[in-house]
Amino acid sequence: MTDIKICVVGSGGVGKSCVTVRFLKQKFAEYYDPTIEESYRKPVTVDEKDYELEIVDTAGQDEFASFRDSSLDYGDGFLLVFGINSPSSFAELQELRKKILLMKEADSYPMVIVGNKKDLPPDQRTVSEAEVQAFCESINCPYYETSAKTGLNVEEVFFEVVRQIRKSKPELNKPGAAVAEKKEKKGGKCTIL
Repeated sequence: MTDIKICVVGSGGVGKSCVTVRFLKQKFAEYYDPTIEESYRKPVTVDEKDYELEIVDTAGQDEFASFRDSSLDYGDGFLLVFGINSPSSFAELQELRKKILLMKEADSYPMVIVGNKKDLPPDQRTVSEAEVQAFCESINCPYYETSAKTGLNVEEVFFEVVRQIRKSKPELNKPGAAVAEKKEKKGGKCTIL
């Protein structure tokens, strides 16, 4: 089984933890408790291939940015989450993307843009779908709208980031990839509190 590390990043209050918990446990967390950083493991099968996902739910609050930044260095792929009712979270997502590319010293990296809170009434939406799609097309990045509350597209975003990682690292598809990958990553580990 191949190990993959996915970091879930975005502003505070956009639903990163809710999306993560919905994926892991198929339930919705009703209350908001700011996350410093949590790490979870889940075996999955994506396109008939088995993976062991390590999902790092990062801090969104500014006071915990150093924890988040340490995680960015070790992620194989990223879910960049914003709230469709928060233009500031969409602006911050764009800055986080730049920071990830800078840290990875790359022009592109496996990422999926996630507009969460699709279950809100239409009059509460303040970030237009057309604006986000135009941005995602300009950076060649998949975009999904999710609802942690209803489960809409939650599994799909995690599976899509696995596919993006697989495209960028074809060696993950070879026999024995899990053993070789573990040896390569031996030195780095995500900070878990």
